[in-house]
Amino acid sequence: MSEYHLSLPLSPEAVKSLRAGDTVYLTGPMLTGRDAAHKRLIQLLDEGKPLPVDVRGQAIYYVGPAPASPGHAVGSAGPTTSYRMDAYAPRLMALGLNCMIGKGRRSEEVRKAMREYGAVYLGAVGGAAALIARSIKSMEVLAYPDLGTEAIHRFQVEEFPAIVLMDAHGGNLYESGPAQYREI
Repeated sequence: MSEYHLSLPLSPEAVKSLRAGDTVYLTGPMLTGRDAAHKRLIQLLDEGKPLPVDVRGQAIYYVGPAPASPGHAVGSAGPTTSYRMDAYAPRLMALGLNCMIGKGRRSEEVRKAMREYGAVYLGAVGGAAALIARSIKSMEVLAYPDLGTEAIHRFQVEEFPAIVLMDAHGGNLYESGPAQYREI
């Protein structure tokens, strides 16, 4: 397992180089969004309308950040459970989304789309939400401000820590990790 310090947005080559179990530190702009925002994006696609954000080559962090305390860009910013976006993620990957960040397992449909479109799924540690927030240097609302913390934001991050949970080649830390420990 390797460690990478990567710039966002991730290039297709960077995505392909990652393997389940690798540690990454991300620097650059990332989108945020949870299920309510994802549902609206898919409704726009169903209606043949343009999205309010371009997802091509982007990373999206499944988070609803807590309000910022003085001197900070955001408050606690831990990941939400990713399976809630599984109904929407393949459509966004088909448009070029290549990195998703959250916690928990993903459906087989999402895993298949990741292999087909060349995307990676990263895990952020939920128990480290306050620590993760330190890597977020700025935040701006891009779409759906009526959703409050669940609006689509752009975070500017610096050395945002994550682990590759599922890679573009079908690697899955939820399977390979336990298998390694069973061998011991």
